[in-house]
Amino acid sequence: FHWQTSLGLKRSCLYGTNLNPQTAAKVAAFDLDGTIIKSSFGKGKGAKKGSSGPAFEWWRPTIPNKLREINSQGFAVVIISNQNLKPALLAEWKKKIPLIADALSDVPFRLFAATAKDGYRKPMPGMWYELERMFADDGVQIDKSASFYVGDAAGRAGDFASTDRKWALNVEIPFFTPEEYLLRLQPVPYKLPGFNVSSLPSLPPIAPTSKPIIAPPNTTKSKPELILFVGYPSLGKSTYYRRHFQSAGYVHINQDTLGTRQKCVKAVEEALHAGESCVVDNTNRDQATRKVYVDVAKRKDAPLSRCFWFNGSMELAWHNNLYRAFNMPPSQAEKEPKRDLVPYLAYTSFRGAFEEPKADEGFEEVRTVNWVFEGDEEERRRWSMWLQIDGK
Repeated sequence: FHWQTSLGLKRSCLYGTNLNPQTAAKVAAFDLDGTIIKSSFGKGKGAKKGSSGPAFEWWRPTIPNKLREINSQGFAVVIISNQNLKPALLAEWKKKIPLIADALSDVPFRLFAATAKDGYRKPMPGMWYELERMFADDGVQIDKSASFYVGDAAGRAGDFASTDRKWALNVEIPFFTPEEYLLRLQPVPYKLPGFNVSSLPSLPPIAPTSKPIIAPPNTTKSKPELILFVGYPSLGKSTYYRRHFQSAGYVHINQDTLGTRQKCVKAVEEALHAGESCVVDNTNRDQATRKVYVDVAKRKDAPLSRCFWFNGSMELAWHNNLYRAFNMPPSQAEKEPKRDLVPYLAYTSFRGAFEEPKADEGFEEVRTVNWVFEGDEEERRRWSMWLQIDGK
């Protein structure tokens, strides 16, 4: 067994090979702990919490022969594992893999292990993307219908998670639990907790729907206007500005770009003083924050202040954050600025302090912008996946 160069910009996905694994259209993928070997991290009965010494025990004694059989049938054998461990525990875990490989001395296989909470961590599909890339480099396209994945985190009563089943759904290959695949037991009921975009209601893009977003070009406004955006990160505020306000000449004011609220306030003052309309593209979560900008508009004799409230749940916003940071199609990601993952704290902080915007704060109107996904078929497929780096 050989550890190869780790994968990803931050080298967070370990990659190793046993013997010379074949590149085949049929992939037999397996979780490790609780599927090939008995869990060593307190997931199973009798497991000592935090114990990860190199010794291991097969999940069932038949595992080695089953892997030999699968290999002889022309499958590429792949192990897919989450190992977000502290450095000392990860080092111990890595010592275990050559021992497993020695016991499978005639079974070539690849192993991927996600060590961070990023796009590689199941159910995020990053490890599958790496496998597809490697096979494509050898001129092989994986036949998903002839491939499969076996894992124990299946959402059953007593399972610690459902991430293995979600991963198989994300990468679109058949899924089996170890009991189903190796013991031929019948499937049992399961639940998939967490957020999925299928739960989103169908809503109009904006409400009220009867009024134009921007006054028609033939309408002359004597004074500039101030637009305030309100909403969680990752609900499409900046995209909305580019789509509707940029071409109309509205100045874009954003704290991520300028650095501080004070600089944003100064930019609003300068824009309105110059007779230019502007959009404050921040989260603007409470009335006190919004009042600072509304007061500036009043001082600058620009009474036309409007608010656009991007109305979406925290779960949706966090989902979009994961999609933008880790799961956009490469062809689309190349067209947009690189987006790092926004910390979870930004979302919980917004939720804790949020005050719904009202017209009596000094706005001519408050428009509600509902999230409507826009993108091609591949973008929608990736956005519609189970995206999570924590939880069950």
